Amino acid sequence: MLNSTALLTDHYELTMVRAAMRSGAAFRRSVFELFPRRLPTGRRYGVVAGVGRALEAIEAFTFDDATVSFLLEQKIVDQPLAEWLAGYRFTGSIWGYPEGEIYFPGSPLMIVEGSFAEAVILETVLLSIYNYDSAVASAASRMTAMAGDRPCIEMGSRRTNEIAAVAAARAAYVAGFSATSNLEAGRRYGVPTRGTAAHSFTLLHGSEREAFGAQIESLGEDTTLLVDTYDIEAAVRTGIELTNGRLGAIRLDSGDLAELATQVRQLLDSLGATHTRILVTSDLDEWQIAALRGAPVDGFGVGTSLVTGSGAPTCGFVYKLVARADTDEPDAPLLPVAKKSVNKTSIGGRKFALRRLDARGKAEAEVIGIGSAPESDGNDRPLLVELIRDGEIVGDEPLSAGQERHVRSRAELPLAALKMSKGEAAIPTLMLDADGHVTDNPYARSEA
Repeated sequence: MLNSTALLTDHYELTMVRAAMRSGAAFRRSVFELFPRRLPTGRRYGVVAGVGRALEAIEAFTFDDATVSFLLEQKIVDQPLAEWLAGYRFTGSIWGYPEGEIYFPGSPLMIVEGSFAEAVILETVLLSIYNYDSAVASAASRMTAMAGDRPCIEMGSRRTNEIAAVAAARAAYVAGFSATSNLEAGRRYGVPTRGTAAHSFTLLHGSEREAFGAQIESLGEDTTLLVDTYDIEAAVRTGIELTNGRLGAIRLDSGDLAELATQVRQLLDSLGATHTRILVTSDLDEWQIAALRGAPVDGFGVGTSLVTGSGAPTCGFVYKLVARADTDEPDAPLLPVAKKSVNKTSIGGRKFALRRLDARGKAEAEVIGIGSAPESDGNDRPLLVELIRDGEIVGDEPLSAGQERHVRSRAELPLAALKMSKGEAAIPTLMLDADGHVTDNPYARSEA
């Protein structure tokens, strides 16, 4: 179990609960929704990631004596709130899009039901996980789509903070990356890890031959040699000579990668090393990977662009109250509530979601029912799954399930969704009222 996540939150979450306890509204049944108003500019779809991490964070969201004492000393809470926090555990229920699923503007990615007090204080930690993990997964999905069947390795740990690095490796794996350089991600989440050597290893030795010889002796002939410290052709020849043509792979980390890969492939083949793979790194992103589709490249290592969301470092998810009771009675009816702020509209009422598919199984629309579930036409699939029931986690699953789900859900999208050019969402989001009729969708407007 994680260390307590209770203070991974904003000050105002607790001041709201404190004031709501004073007004008598703190323990009224409420429904919160975590959702995107829009996709990053030009993106055609997004990818949900961080679900498993969010469940871990909710389970670890408890206030021990030291934490409660700190909050009292800082006058953030008063005595009644401190006593309530000391016994806090989330006892409500949560539904959400599962790990690896595709999302669009207005998708109700997480629906949290409980008392106002116990649900509102989860806002910050849930948003911090979902916004970052889904940004990385969305970028990773575009990269793996461009790479096709060639593997991508996540190697961006040194380009973000140490905690985000672990989350990024996990999120990238969900969206199709095959491995990570981050060992903590391997230990904590079971993401396969890979790594060989940097330029410093070559520079440490008196010659490239000495460095390569030590690496091969230590790691075996299937290792990957970094060949652009000095002269690429000389390095390739040395690596092939030392392994009698059985070298596993070479890595290119600079220069015109398409041209160099072509030249190196020709050299390897001429030396009889037809099975030696070519891996490329050097600040790659999805556009560069797409540009290398015709080059003889066997795999990609991606760092900075991946862990920063490739230009979209957050998804802009929000967490809003969409329904609440008027009294503390457990069976009190839930009333829809919504924001009307300019450019920050929300839609009141509990949501239900399905992916509308055509006869070929291709996605046609994201259909969101407000107040009642939209009817399927036979082959549509529901998107919300149960994650927590009455405080107990019921939606935990292996990370591989999210990875497999992502492959399936991305394959449902129309081909235009995989274009790297800027465009609108791959499919529209349809909002249906309680009677099943199409109603206004503020997220379909560019200013929403």
